[in-house]
Amino acid sequence: MEIELITLADLQSLKQEILSEIRELIKQKSPAFTEKKWLKSRDVQRLLGISSGTLQTLRNQDKIPFTRLGGVIYYDRQELEKCLKENDQNENWEGLMKKFRI
Repeated sequence: MEIELITLADLQSLKQEILSEIRELIKQKSPAFTEKKWLKSRDVQRLLGISSGTLQTLRNQDKIPFTRLGGVIYYDRQELEKCLKENDQNENWEGLMKKFRI
């Protein structure tokens, strides 16, 4: 009988392969599952292409809905989408939504 040693590197490699396959299965089965319901400020800044100061101004003027939990500010993806649609000046809203995957 031959003995094979399994090293820590072997286990880490196996772990990465398994995690990679699980992520791929989740993406294939349910794209909506991988989209976050709650966005942090940084996510919203990237999506809208605005600075942190502009985002804070929008919050201060009650133009964008948010929730504060502890010291972290969260934005509901659906509420953000609704707010943007209500203030839309552009006819091609659906194309923009797809582009930014909101």
